[in-house]
Amino acid sequence: MHFGNGAATRCRDVAPEVGGARCSDRNTTRFLRRLIEAERPDLIAFTGDNIFGGSATDAAESLLRAISPAIEYKVPWAAILGNHDQESTMTREELMMFLSLMDYSVSQVNPPGFLVHGFGNYHVGIHGPFGSGLVNTSLLNLYFLDSGDREVVDGIKTYGWIKESQLAWLSATSRELQKNSLAPALSFFHIPNPEVRELWYTDFKGEYQEGVACSLINSGVLDTLVSMGDVKGVFLGHDHLNDFCGNLNGIWFCYGGGFGYHAYGRPHWPRRARVIYTQLKKGQRSWMGVESIQTWKLLDDENLSKIDEQVLWRDSDNDSYQSVHL
Repeated sequence: MHFGNGAATRCRDVAPEVGGARCSDRNTTRFLRRLIEAERPDLIAFTGDNIFGGSATDAAESLLRAISPAIEYKVPWAAILGNHDQESTMTREELMMFLSLMDYSVSQVNPPGFLVHGFGNYHVGIHGPFGSGLVNTSLLNLYFLDSGDREVVDGIKTYGWIKESQLAWLSATSRELQKNSLAPALSFFHIPNPEVRELWYTDFKGEYQEGVACSLINSGVLDTLVSMGDVKGVFLGHDHLNDFCGNLNGIWFCYGGGFGYHAYGRPHWPRRARVIYTQLKKGQRSWMGVESIQTWKLLDDENLSKIDEQVLWRDSDNDSYQSVHL
């Protein structure tokens, strides 16, 4: 969202018809409210750069304003950090602590019992429907990871990356969860892993309009995700002009596209958000596991246009469903 100071923070890279000099962070808030009212999501995932530190004079106040529509509509939400959040008045640890304590947040600072790099590494389990035998079983697992901000490697500045301790926790968590259930999983982190650049040469769906800004270091994120076997999709932030989905070794890597109006963008290319939609299959007597995972994008235009709908994963065919929106 790249939120700054609200009405006092001007928009970037917008067409005159969007509001020109009157365009501000309020446009970002309005867009988030439109999305919540249209989709009625079960969970919102904020994938980093929630505030733009250089423009936010008070990090806590900016976060409260940025997240406020989710709280106002009483929608559970989870957040991770990008590379700009900590540039204001709070450290990354303080930011994640603050996010974890806000109303309706399911965010966590870090997993208990593990010593991992960064802040904002955690698992959220989506359980079965109330009244079913699966109410205490996770049918969909969400892995949130801190991809860092900026680092220096051999004297060269580069973006952060997911470290070995984080991947060790991720693998261990996945193995433990799969002892009880072979539920599919999704992962969320801000800065893409280097292999995402290779999607330029594939049949991706959506817009690939800028170079993938990743770290010089390849820490083995893709290999880890493939070896785990449960992750079906990864959702990224960071590169605002990319909104594509592409497949690497059986896993979909998807950008959401630029959401916030104070973030860089492109005039006449509407701000947008990605929707993730899961459906449960139903047996003869009760709900069962996840049947399919779909995604599409909504544009902040006059009609809240829906584009690029696709199925990311499907278990088997069944005509009875219960749905979950992210």
